[in-house]
Amino acid sequence: MFFSPDEYPKNGDQFFKFRQSSNLYHLCGISQEETILILTAINKSKNHKSSLFIKQVGEKQRIWFGEKHSIEEAKSISGIENINWNTDVDSEIEKQINSADNIYFLEEAQINSFDNIGSCNTRRIEAIKAKFPNKNYISINPQMQELRLIKQKEELEAIKKAVSITKDAYYRVLKTLKPGMMEYEVEAEITYEYLKQGANGHAYDPIVASGKSACILHYVENDKECKDGDLLLLDFGAEYAYYASDCSRTIPVNGKFTEKQAKYYNAVLRVFEKAKKLYTPGNTINRINAKVEKWMEEEMISLGLFSEDEVKNQDSENPLFKKYFPHGTAHFIGLDVHDIGNKDTVFESGMVLSCEPGLYIENEEIGIRIETDMVVGEVPLDLMEDYPVSVEGIKEVMVNY
Repeated sequence: MFFSPDEYPKNGDQFFKFRQSSNLYHLCGISQEETILILTAINKSKNHKSSLFIKQVGEKQRIWFGEKHSIEEAKSISGIENINWNTDVDSEIEKQINSADNIYFLEEAQINSFDNIGSCNTRRIEAIKAKFPNKNYISINPQMQELRLIKQKEELEAIKKAVSITKDAYYRVLKTLKPGMMEYEVEAEITYEYLKQGANGHAYDPIVASGKSACILHYVENDKECKDGDLLLLDFGAEYAYYASDCSRTIPVNGKFTEKQAKYYNAVLRVFEKAKKLYTPGNTINRINAKVEKWMEEEMISLGLFSEDEVKNQDSENPLFKKYFPHGTAHFIGLDVHDIGNKDTVFESGMVLSCEPGLYIENEEIGIRIETDMVVGEVPLDLMEDYPVSVEGIKEVMVNY
């Protein structure tokens, strides 16, 4: 059983923009609220039944909020024949549970701020468990992870479209950025390009961090001035048809890297180019992290941030490189920007992950991150290979426009 998430109130008569559960959307393609999907295997055979329940809109609701899917539209989108209004769902759930041995449900990760509230899915399942305590309740998370990890052709096309829109937003920033702009003005340029091209919007809250703000990994205030001589770290990505892209770039506000900035930037770029080659079948995020951390450590020694002797005598639980590179190199990407899959998931062709080494030197107010989206393969595919990434390539676009 899969339940769409709650709508969360924004103020007295509005809700935050609704986003469907990624798992439910993956299974049926219905993006509207109050949707329930029930999949039933009959008598442990290959016979199965798919039932989809959708929201019915009354005349008064239609005037205020517009149409929702009709039964026929939901059939066309989902490919499911058995579609009903969700007013009938409780009786149908009880009927099917009474004749079932095993109840599979989505075990959702708890978000700290919502621990005492719980999601609609969690509340529904807990109520069912209380009413039918003698059934076998089994998490379906492993099956959903297996289904979503390897991207089908249509999924890759959606991600590529999101990447293409993000590229145009990146070029827009390269061509418009100048000293004195506010970070939120840069964000506005990105947002404009997304919406103009039909993206859902941002796949996540964008980071537009100039100067020392770039050393705050999850900086999202985006309210500082972009000053002459500073670097600007961008972490942004469009969402298209519910699929995410994830890009980080670091560019000079005035279009030209200083000698010191270029030295630091090229150290990260060298690791970035090597790391991209690691996205092959059989690898894992943990293995990539181990190699990239070693390469970054070597670059940090060359940059004079610490010495080989200091590394030999460092606390193994708190290695020196962590001060300047505190985050991991990769995460899975798909319907969520941090998609399902863990650090020991063995890579297979068709999986999509980020590649994002970084270097953060707070006392010099320099933060650098370079990130792309990689498709796993015998020859890994960089979906952002045509984005300007070298010192010279970035300068050419920014200065010559």
